[in-house]
Amino acid sequence: MPIDMTRKFPRPHGHHSITPGFAVPGAAKVITFLESAFGGRILERYDGPNGTVGHAEVLLGDSVVMLGDGGPGHPPMPASLSYYVENGEAVDRTYQRAIAAGAKSLTEPKNQFYGYRSASVQDPGGNHWTICAVVEEVSKEELARRMSDMK
Repeated sequence: MPIDMTRKFPRPHGHHSITPGFAVPGAAKVITFLESAFGGRILERYDGPNGTVGHAEVLLGDSVVMLGDGGPGHPPMPASLSYYVENGEAVDRTYQRAIAAGAKSLTEPKNQFYGYRSASVQDPGGNHWTICAVVEEVSKEELARRMSDMK
């Protein structure tokens, strides 16, 4: 049966125009981390030989991240990702859960001049996660003033 190349199908749930992916050694540990720290839900997981993860898709909030252990033609490639939570208090709670789940702290939660509260952690696979929430609406003019004051 021929495929109609003009037919449009919806993207899978949680996949956006850009859906991040990374390859890291010990992807199974990263999946466990994503479940514990961020409430991730495994949508798909295909295990490879010797306990490796060939491909997995984990739903975090309303977005999917794809990951696996890598292999021939797919060398390790950790990522830097921003994970938006609902408010400033959630930044602190999520940061604490991430630390309890085995993350290394990169920056503790704090309010930023640009109107976010954020914290950064490194997961067991070497990925950097910035946990953030908008806590203040800052106009472009106010942002420029604050940046100028930092000089």
